[in-house]
Amino acid sequence: MSIPRSILARVEPEARDLEVVQGTWPEGLTGEVFVSAPHPLTLGPPHSFFGRGMVYRLSLQPGTFGAAPGTFAWRHALIDSPSARLQDKRPDVFRTTMVGVHSPFGFTNAANTAPMPFGDRLLCTWDVGRPVEVDPVSLRFLGEVGHRSEWVEMIEHPVLPMITSTAHPVVDPDRNCLWTVNTYFGQLFVVRWDGEGPVRRWPVAGAVLPQSVHTITQTREWLVVGDCAFKVEPQVLAGGDRTVPNDPDEPVYLIRKDDLDAARPGDEVPCRVYRLAPEMNHYYARYDDRDGVVVLFEHTQNADIAMAQRAGDVDARGRPTDPRLAGLYGFAMTPTRTTVQRFDPESGELKEMAHLYTPDGHFHTRQLSAFDWSAEGWERPEAVHTVYHGFRPEAVVQRMIDLYRDRIDPALLELDESPSRLATHSWDGLDTLSEWEFALEDFPTSPIFVPKDPGGDGRSRHAGERPGGRVGWVVCPVLNDSGFRVEVFDAADVGAGPVATLASPRHTVPFVLHSCWMPRAVPAPDVERTRFADELDRVGALPDDLASAVREVAAELG
Repeated sequence: MSIPRSILARVEPEARDLEVVQGTWPEGLTGEVFVSAPHPLTLGPPHSFFGRGMVYRLSLQPGTFGAAPGTFAWRHALIDSPSARLQDKRPDVFRTTMVGVHSPFGFTNAANTAPMPFGDRLLCTWDVGRPVEVDPVSLRFLGEVGHRSEWVEMIEHPVLPMITSTAHPVVDPDRNCLWTVNTYFGQLFVVRWDGEGPVRRWPVAGAVLPQSVHTITQTREWLVVGDCAFKVEPQVLAGGDRTVPNDPDEPVYLIRKDDLDAARPGDEVPCRVYRLAPEMNHYYARYDDRDGVVVLFEHTQNADIAMAQRAGDVDARGRPTDPRLAGLYGFAMTPTRTTVQRFDPESGELKEMAHLYTPDGHFHTRQLSAFDWSAEGWERPEAVHTVYHGFRPEAVVQRMIDLYRDRIDPALLELDESPSRLATHSWDGLDTLSEWEFALEDFPTSPIFVPKDPGGDGRSRHAGERPGGRVGWVVCPVLNDSGFRVEVFDAADVGAGPVATLASPRHTVPFVLHSCWMPRAVPAPDVERTRFADELDRVGALPDDLASAVREVAAELG
């Protein structure tokens, strides 16, 4: 049993100064790494995804942000949003379910999934809430994106709206805006935000998402939105069991940006419709679309992150699950599959350009990937750096096996337990260029690409000397019961092993999610933002004691 038990430990996070314990810190490795996570004290059952949002920051320059000389600041903050403040004031009325945290106030915006740069600004996101802005320096909550009235609410709660969006918006380098989505019982809306002021929203004709939407990606001319493999059946809301697996294939919609530019907000816009299999959660488009819309899809075939371990479960080897892993999401039951697809919006043709699948399970249970997120890097991406968690029988429960029995080869459940890997693949062809194998007890998390010499002459601030993902470093946080560490790899050869390792003795860090890199951390600009106090038109629907708590929070936030 190799998954670190500390990943779901309910412990108070600690600020630490990390030291170089192996290798030499690379000259020119600079900037700030941000990591989103559910707060450890709110981890665990029924699902680890729904803890209150927090953000970690790792400064890649020694002796900055309060760190002692020669050490590196690892700092954190709870995202002190209205949701979090109301939860602190009235914890007795909040209830955690398999799809989030409910209360008489409404549905909490956890903002715990992905940090996202928007120029020098920092947003934190998740799938059932508006993006939240935090200050990159103080990590203080600043506001949610757009007034609640500008979004479509799934349910009109008194104070905390239930807004289904996506954890992965995109920043348009040509329009200097944020593109994201909003859904209403599957109906897709595209949302644009220009950094301040209202959001604008357009319904997409004929675009209905049968499950959920976790990602939006873009090319120069197109937005790409696919249905994602996170299924919520009605009975699950009341604590019932899932009865059907994720959909085996899913619709993908292409929306032309020019159509959005030409339409008034609220007017319906057309789309191109495709179907793609197998199921997926993350996908990334090449920005240059002169030869078609080319998208790398990370398929989640026969994995179910909407399911989680609970008391009384039995794992793939027939063993009772460890109570310390209660709330852990379901890992993959079959090896990882990745494809590169080319869409032709004019002819409607969909053609597979590359395919990665290792039947022996060499690449199993993809975790997350790192790319060069600069505008230049996405123009012509060269590499994707991916963490795989390996086949972990204790992270596959019998309930999940039974649900997917008709779709999996039983022999694949007999594979030997395997360690995590960090692999570099070519972006277009998915050839494996280099790979590193971790110890079986390691649990590497979201890798981060950091470019070499960012912001030089003629380049954007995020772009290195050779954009694309091969020149720079891959920074990878690693969780382990013996201690947390951060390993740094040369992006040109991750197989050579870490060139440097940061650690703090006997310091463990629980479960974390996505990460990002910014070339610097400066205070957020003074711009107009939505105030919680301006969203209280329904507070009168609450009992007096709860309404009083809401007004107190509004006054505290100013």
